[in-house]
Amino acid sequence: MNIITPDFKRTLKMEGWWVGNEKALIEIKYPKKEEGNKTLKIGNELWLYLRNTESLTKIPPSMMLQSWNGSDFTYDDLVRESNLERDYDMRIISSDETINSELCWKIELVPKPQAPVVWGKIFYWVRKSDYLPAKIEYYDEKGKLIRYMEFYNVKEIRGRKLPTRWVMYNNIEKGRRTEFTLIDIVFDIKIDEKIFSFRELEKRR
Repeated sequence: MNIITPDFKRTLKMEGWWVGNEKALIEIKYPKKEEGNKTLKIGNELWLYLRNTESLTKIPPSMMLQSWNGSDFTYDDLVRESNLERDYDMRIISSDETINSELCWKIELVPKPQAPVVWGKIFYWVRKSDYLPAKIEYYDEKGKLIRYMEFYNVKEIRGRKLPTRWVMYNNIEKGRRTEFTLIDIVFDIKIDEKIFSFRELEKRR
């Protein structure tokens, strides 16, 4: 993950383990000073483990919109992105838009009443050729574009086709973006449930 601003660039390397959309563990491998820091997701709850201080902190709802590891992604992204179908009403508003030379459907997502979401509206472009994501725009409740993400470098990895570079552009702080590059991924393997326990957080992998 490369965090790019007008003043500096910061790079992190990570490994992650996911069981569906319900459990996840993300561990920082580089740089050395942050090695061993982890984010644990269980359902809609998140915890941060900092190796240097051996401290475990639960992320409260009031912090969900704060930056995750200094990036343009938030803690809320880790919790909510998998619940789009549950939390939003969707409709196709265009079937002939082009994103990065790919013909796409444009889908409008409007929050359902009482849905626990932070965005006033989301637009999602899906490639017609392979149903992969092409672009996502995030708007606040006043209709202002806050950020947008584009997907690049579609490759086949272990029999599945997916974009391997995701870029989140900050539309408020110009010149700032976060680039996420997928190096490798393994599907359909058995993951020990102990990985997602608090006791295991302090162990190196």
